[in-house]
Amino acid sequence: MNDIDDLVQRVAIRASSDNEDLPTPVDGVQIAKAEAQLGFALHPLLVRLYCEVADGGFGPDYRLLPLFGQGSSVVGEYLTRREASVGVEHPEWPEGVVPILTWGCAMYAGVDCLSEDGRVLLFEPNPYSGGSWEQCWFLDSAGLAVWLETWLAGTGWFEEDAFDRDDLVEPQPWDQAASRLSSGA
Repeated sequence: MNDIDDLVQRVAIRASSDNEDLPTPVDGVQIAKAEAQLGFALHPLLVRLYCEVADGGFGPDYRLLPLFGQGSSVVGEYLTRREASVGVEHPEWPEGVVPILTWGCAMYAGVDCLSEDGRVLLFEPNPYSGGSWEQCWFLDSAGLAVWLETWLAGTGWFEEDAFDRDDLVEPQPWDQAASRLSSGA
């Protein structure tokens, strides 16, 4: 067993202990359908989570979105946000970043499927004041695996008691936001 196998197993254990009614995991056909609609491959760890743990319904706070479905879903939210970002002077959503979780108040956690480690980004639109959306994008974690580890350990910035800790690491402005938003990639 490698580190990722161990991580997926620990996530599955935590997910089932947090929620007795987890959605059924997706299969390869649903992953292929999602990737065809998105126009790019999902990050491999994200694929494993959806195929081996559940179709959303687990994770921090509001829990991961389902891949498809009524209401908010990974594919639906991405396509809606990208459609609104194509051909406009100031795109809001970069290509390849799939929203996986809503934090409420229009905030999302997203996985950058174009990055090797699947960096996790925070989209926080509340500081938007017109013009570029780059100030609304933050690097939450350098990779999806690290982000999951903080959830498992209860050490993420999103934990209820996070601001009482001395070792809190808050999301920082995403240094690639301007280039990724302007390039379409």
